[in-house]
Parts: sequence; C-alpha cells; structure tokens
Amino acid sequence: MAYIERAISDTLRERVRTSKCVLVTGARQVGKSTIIRHEFPEFNRASFDNWLTRLQAREEPGLFFLNNPCPLFIDEVQKESSVLEEIKLKVDESEQRGRFLLSGSQKLEPMKGIGESLAGRVSVTELLGLSLREIYGIRFNRHFVPTESYLQERERKISGYQDIWQVIHKGSYPELYNVDRDWQEYYSSYVSTYLERDVNELISSDGITFTKFLTAVAARTGEILNYANIAGEVGVSEPTVKNWISILERTGIVYLLQPYSQSVLNRAIKTPKIYFRDTGLACYLTRWLTADALKCSAVAGSMFETFVVSEILKSYVNEGKDYRFHIYYYRGKDKGGASENEIDLIIKEDGVLYPVEIKMTGNPKANMAAANTVLDKIPNKTRGLGVILCLIDKKTYLRENLVALPIEYI
Repeated sequence: MAYIERAISDTLRERVRTSKCVLVTGARQVGKSTIIRHEFPEFNRASFDNWLTRLQAREEPGLFFLNNPCPLFIDEVQKESSVLEEIKLKVDESEQRGRFLLSGSQKLEPMKGIGESLAGRVSVTELLGLSLREIYGIRFNRHFVPTESYLQERERKISGYQDIWQVIHKGSYPELYNVDRDWQEYYSSYVSTYLERDVNELISSDGITFTKFLTAVAARTGEILNYANIAGEVGVSEPTVKNWISILERTGIVYLLQPYSQSVLNRAIKTPKIYFRDTGLACYLTRWLTADALKCSAVAGSMFETFVVSEILKSYVNEGKDYRFHIYYYRGKDKGGASENEIDLIIKEDGVLYPVEIKMTGNPKANMAAANTVLDKIPNKTRGLGVILCLIDKKTYLRENLVALPIEYI
C-alpha cells in the first residue's frame, strides 16, 4: 500500500518537537494512525480500540505505562479518558518534549477530558481527508485567501485537475486512493463501522433511524440548517435532531458554517449552513452511484459547493491554521429590496473581508457577485478582492475587484 504524503506533516512534526503532548483529531479513516506511524516510527503504540488495553489503562495505569513507555502514541484516546490524568502527571514531571501523541475520532470527548486534565499542556491538530493538492502531489501549503501574494505564489504551482467530478464522487478518504477498493463496498463498511463504533454509545435510537437521519442531512449539504425540516422527514423530535447534528459535527462528518454577524447587518440570517466533510460519503448516502449521474443531477451545484468549501478548510488545517474565526457566509436583505442576497463564503483576514462565490459554471458573470457590496457597510473592515471559484479554465478578471478563478487556485 503506497503512502500518500500528507501536507500537514511538517506542522505535526514541529508540534511534536515543541510540545510535551500532541492530540490529532479527525473522522475515522482520514489517516490519523497512518500519518503518525509513518512520521514517528520511534513512538511506542497502544490502541484503545483494544478493550484489554483500555482495561489495563483504567485499572492499572502504572503497569500500563511500564508496558508502554514514552515516547508513546495512544490511538482512540477518547475511549478511556481516565488515562489523561496519569498523562498529566507524567507530562508535569519532565520538561522533555514529544512524550505523548494522542489521536481521537471524536472531537469533543477527548477535548473535554483534555480541557480538564491537560489544559495548557497539549497541542491540538486536526486532520481532514485528502485534499486535491495531496491527491495530485502539489507541494504548496498556504491557506486559501485571494491576496495578490497568494495568487502569484499559487500560480507557480498550478497543475490542471483531471476528472474533477470523479474526485468529488469518490471522496477524500485515503484508502480509496492507495488501494483498489470498491466504492460502494467501502462506504457501506464505513457507515456500518461509524454507526457501530462511534454513534451507538451516543444515541438512544436504532441504527436504521439514525441512518435515515444521516441520509436526510446528506441530501441537505450546502443548505441552511433547518432542524424542524429534518425532524419531520426522519420522524424524530427537534431536540433529537439537534443532538444528532452535534454528534455528526464532533465525529467529523459535518461542518457547520457560521453566518457573518455584525450589528449593521440587521437583516441577515443567523442560522448556520451545514456541509458534509466528505462528498463521497454524501453521494453514497443519497444514492448517486456514478460521477456522471452526479454531474448531471439536480444536486450537482450543492455537491460542488460542498467540495470547494471542504478544500478551503483543508488548506487552513494543513498549514496548521484555525479556520473557525476566519470563514463565514452571508444571507439576508441588507442591500434592500424584497429578495435575499447571499455570499457563499466570507474570508476574514487582517481586517479585510474577501467575498467568495462558488459556482458550477464555466461562464461566470460579474452579477453573480452582486451581493459583495453589502460588506461595504461594515465599519473598520475593508472589502478585498472578490472571487468566483468555478469551472473556468484560466484566471479571468470580471471587474477590477472581482476575479473568476479555476478551483486549481485553492
């Protein structure tokens, strides 16, 4: 099995070098264990997927650490968070760096334990699925923001992406790229494993109902989150849907894009949009079984938008940046008139707001970015270059402050 070089490797190595304890989070099968084994072969390894290992860590922690000395990698650490208190003691007794590497496929569970036991002692790193840069072997690792310096540097590493709809349909899990694995069989197994290992202990419902819920959410990727609508389709209560959405978020299945909030935008929608992290999984759940069928479908636009948003998030994560306070969206009536205006993404950096539209078109028009002027109302912020990310074949300025970019620029 060939190892696909991960863009986050340099960031991860630096954090292990400078921190006593590093936590790698991310959904199942995004490659957490693989990257750690590849980059840190000198670390001893213990997996809490093994219940005997968990039992020893819980009941005889002293013996557990004798059998598993530092430097130590503990996989799926959220399954036995009691060990974190013992790790805290070991971290505090030495100034040595790079003692512990932890991984977890549930964000909030290990974070809760770490927040209580290892506050100020752990560096948290998120790993997402393969990016287009990683799939095509492009050595460029800056987060996407349409500044002049970014665009110039990115152009030096531009490489055309072939069969982009094949990648959107296939998804971003590494195993689909380094072995010849049947697509339907892979995702069928993934859903079963996810339900059995990550969700079963977190929900009080049967797997069939939760799978129906998963499918309902996948069909709404790229849309404003409507709990009541999902609850009505699945046949469960709104509080149940809210709880289950939080489970999807903390296990890395979905991402909630927050609305850009400013007091001057008093006619803006305040509800987040929901995106599946992996378009292949969303396609499987909604039964789009081929790339050609997806490309010609009514959901092609929302899947394309989901894919582009995911790629932008990966560009932040792989550089070791936190995207949570940099990426938003806008929908509202602050321009005036009866109809709503929308900006797909607002990227905030250094006091500048960069409006980004995501369009599944090879013929972008300037009026696709008509809502951008709403950002001029915001005090103490400057509107930067507007972007339409689309299927055009070369960078094309539509106005002085608006450019259409191929998705190769992400």
